[in-house]
Amino acid sequence: MKLKVKNISNIGGVVKAPPSKSYSHRAVILASLANGTSKLYDMLYSEDTLASINVCRSLGAKITKTDECLDVVGTGGKLHNSSTNPIDLANSGTTLRLMTSVSALSDNDVILTGDESLQTRPMGLLMESVKSLGVTAESLKDNGKAPILIKPGYAGGETNISGSVSSQYISSILISSPLSDEGVTLFVLPEFKSRPYVDMTLDIMKKFGVKVLKGFYIKHDDCTKEHKNCRIDEFKVKKQSYIPCDYTVEGDYSSASYLLAAIAINGGHAKVLNLFKNSKQGDKLILEILEKMGADITVHDDFVEISSDGNLKGIDINLSNAPDLLITVAVLAAMADGTTNITGVNHARVKETDRIDTTCRQLEKLNCKLEEFEDGMSITGGVTGGVVDSCGDHRLAMAFSLIGLKHDIEIDNGEVFDVSFPNFIEAMAEIGLELELV
Repeated sequence: MKLKVKNISNIGGVVKAPPSKSYSHRAVILASLANGTSKLYDMLYSEDTLASINVCRSLGAKITKTDECLDVVGTGGKLHNSSTNPIDLANSGTTLRLMTSVSALSDNDVILTGDESLQTRPMGLLMESVKSLGVTAESLKDNGKAPILIKPGYAGGETNISGSVSSQYISSILISSPLSDEGVTLFVLPEFKSRPYVDMTLDIMKKFGVKVLKGFYIKHDDCTKEHKNCRIDEFKVKKQSYIPCDYTVEGDYSSASYLLAAIAINGGHAKVLNLFKNSKQGDKLILEILEKMGADITVHDDFVEISSDGNLKGIDINLSNAPDLLITVAVLAAMADGTTNITGVNHARVKETDRIDTTCRQLEKLNCKLEEFEDGMSITGGVTGGVVDSCGDHRLAMAFSLIGLKHDIEIDNGEVFDVSFPNFIEAMAEIGLELELV
């Protein structure tokens, strides 16, 4: 289906940010590992988070959606796969990565798989790292990707992993480690990218009663080819249990970026509710980005105000800790005056798509002047209308729809926003941008 702009009127107003996808994934997984009943409020029910809910059900958690909350009766870490069939995670890379380590806590084999896109995601680094912890995880196609067979057994001990590819590998080990036989000491080798996502994991683990000791040291001899003096992060997780709790999911800065960017591009004033000032989300960086580009931002305890005259300027920005903002920032850059240089996002090449390549190819269809690099891109403002393809990437569909504020745009396969922001069309309508699927 095509996503296109139907009408634009009085851009601005008050809108609530959708719940955080990252926190929703983690909340249902930790609640499923806890010993007792948790109530999860303001959960995001998107295609991705439903994959996490479904796999947790398959491994023994009793999960019921009520009018008020998601009610989760946890397993106490004693997982059991109720079927010999592979568990289909659809397109949720987060679920695949987080649950690969967790599945080793099951008393029988677990096979995790998904759609064609999910089966292109690299998993070899995680599978190799957990070997040292007594976990057996094997790629059934012998290519380091899903389908992945995880056998029972999680001894614990020491291991290390590079932080340069995906923070979700690190979160996967951390989430599962308190339920291992011996506990886990994890060393994260440089470069440690997307660190805020790991901070989010530690934050919610603490809410569910698990303590993690953090530290680091500087290694002065060659620890990698690129680094002679480098920081090694250390996480120590003793054997312990998750404690059930009532938990409210905060708003998602990643999804809110489209609402905020719409005001910045068009001009206007809006309040976006459910965005917390003290959030640990790395994508809170969108506020700093928009301010640097020319918007006025005021951050309150639990909402954000934005005003803009619609005149944006290019900036230099490193997105190493907020790779999910890449496409939003690229579209902002294409609508701004001057040149924007985006760096630090080579790990965005292993998302739903190679987001650097996909974003550049679609912007080129709109006559945008750009240069692509291994870890980012340089974009000079100035686009025309046209037709682009989401390439199955929810973030591309949503970000490129913003071009419709000033140019005619159609996005093929535009319905994929359901992956992370099911009420995207309704939320955008609340601030005056009416979109339609045709």
